[in-house]
Amino acid sequence: MKHLQTFRLIEAAARAGSMRRAAEDMNITASALNRRINRFEEEFGAALFERIPGGVRLNPAGELVLHHYRGTLSDLSRVQGQVADLSGERRGHISIACSQALLPYFLPREIARYRAEHPGVTFSVNVRDRSQAEQELASYSSDLALVFEPIYLVDFEVLHVIPQPVNVVMRADHPLARKAELRLRDCLDTPHVAPSVQYGVRHLLDFAARRGTRRVAPVIETESFDLIRHYVLHEGVIGFQIPIGLKRPDDGSLLFRPISERDLPTGNLILGQMRGRTLPVSSARFAMQLAAALRDI
Repeated sequence: MKHLQTFRLIEAAARAGSMRRAAEDMNITASALNRRINRFEEEFGAALFERIPGGVRLNPAGELVLHHYRGTLSDLSRVQGQVADLSGERRGHISIACSQALLPYFLPREIARYRAEHPGVTFSVNVRDRSQAEQELASYSSDLALVFEPIYLVDFEVLHVIPQPVNVVMRADHPLARKAELRLRDCLDTPHVAPSVQYGVRHLLDFAARRGTRRVAPVIETESFDLIRHYVLHEGVIGFQIPIGLKRPDDGSLLFRPISERDLPTGNLILGQMRGRTLPVSSARFAMQLAAALRDI
């Protein structure tokens, strides 16, 4: 597959934003990298990069070439998976972009289940917010995305949807734990820790708060749902998360309760791939497993 090496060099230059840094990353000289790319541009009939202060960036022609290369790699991976299946031994690599909520319990369990049957398959798990996950699909950086409340859904082919209400995370002795129903106004009047604005949970909270007289004003704003789960034990504040990322500890120190749907609509956790893409065999089979597991929740 030596013919793909030039494309790898183009991708490295695009990623690094500099021919010199790309050459260092690829362990070749900068002059050799420049010659390879210049030769390709001459044969192709168009320049791929534009010079900018401090480096280079892809021009529109370069973006098209890089998209073609990533699509070619995807097709090649799919054929390799099919050939491996002929021998009865599934191989391949699966990349998935996912929300943080999937990391503690759901994804580790599902990946272990898959690898128990197909130990030749490897995984990349890329933690992304809802906008980044869709970009990962479009750039072929991830085969699958499993995210809460994705934004655009333009090139997103939905494979499965599961509703997930926003839950309040609190100490078992928190005053709100005694309420029969949690209203959003009570939660926002209580000191709280909230996810950053790029996450779906925060989007739903902000949207619902704008319809009333309260606002989301966290004492701590964070990109880490782990921090939210653990911090509520220290100060007695409340946090917010979706059920798939929660598991009540054995000591009963934490309690999870949904916010009333009268105030906050249930969100959607969506499994998807890039629209129109034929996934490699291993990724397609793992997507089927994930969809089945989500249906069982």
